[in-house]
Amino acid sequence: MEVIKGLKYSENHEWVRVENGRAVIGLTDFAQEEFGIIVFVELPEEGEVLQAGEPFGSMESVKTVTELYAPVSGKVVSVNPKLTENPGVINLSPYGQGWMIVVEMSDPAELDRLWEADKYEQTYVHE
Repeated sequence: MEVIKGLKYSENHEWVRVENGRAVIGLTDFAQEEFGIIVFVELPEEGEVLQAGEPFGSMESVKTVTELYAPVSGKVVSVNPKLTENPGVINLSPYGQGWMIVVEMSDPAELDRLWEADKYEQTYVHE
């Protein structure tokens, strides 16, 4: 299982990569492996405002249905169009083409509450 250094991680298995002051958000490799083949993803629409810790969508896999939680607050400025047609892209490329949304952060200090790669890996990957 891959955990990428330089990203931030939530306890709910979302990752955050900051690009030009925006948060690119996706599902971790650990989570996609645990959930199995992802068959459906419901994501917010562009323009929606998210609150950190609140649900922003859901994901259905062959094993379960789970809510997705916003790791940071802000306005959704982009939604990955590939996931509508093929949500399994998350399984194939969780840190690349499987990204879910991009958020214009309203409070970048919220990033400080997220975990570094080492903590995420020690907590979930090396059980």
